[in-house]
Order: sequence, then structure tokens, then C-alpha cells
Amino acid sequence: MTDDDQKQRMAQLEAKITAAKKAKAPKPRADADVSGGELAWRMVIEMVSGLGIGFGIGYGLDSLLGTIPIFLVLFTLLGLVAGVKVMLRSAKEVQEKQAAAEAADKDERD
Repeated sequence: MTDDDQKQRMAQLEAKITAAKKAKAPKPRADADVSGGELAWRMVIEMVSGLGIGFGIGYGLDSLLGTIPIFLVLFTLLGLVAGVKVMLRSAKEVQEKQAAAEAADKDERD
């Protein structure tokens, strides 16, 4: 055997070892970056902050203008709607990440 044959065989062996290590490496879970608890707390905080901001604006306007609590009710409802909208956007974002991770995992297997 010549040195060129040995180098070529050694390169092939290293390539096979690298491929085997890559195949055996653990793959991260699709939801590894956002756990269920973190997502739930994020959604709760978004909802409460929307309600709180709406309540604060409504209370402030009612106090400033001396009106009955019409602005309080109106802006609290608007805060609720804004909180739900942000929650749905967060859920959609997480769902898209999971779908992309599953598609990448499926492509990797094929």
C-alpha cells in the first residue's frame, strides 16, 4: 500500500465516523425553546397587562373628565380585546415554530 492509498482510506474512515456520530447525536425537541409552563405564564401576563393598561387609561380619563365610569368600562374591554389578540399571536408564533421544526425533522429523515 502506498501513502496515497492509506490517506484515502483514512479520509473515508473519518467521513464514516463523522456521519455515524451525526446520525447518533440527540436531536432537540421541537418545543425545547418554549415549554408549556413558560407559554402559559406569557399568555397570562399578556392578558393581565392588557386589562391593567385599559383599566388605568379608563380610570384616568374618568378622573380627569369627571365622568361616570364609561371610559373605565370601555378601555377595560379594549384592553381585554388587545390582550386576547396578543395571546393569539403568541400561540400562532409558537405553533409556526413547532411546525417548522417538525418539517425540518421530517426532511432530515428523508
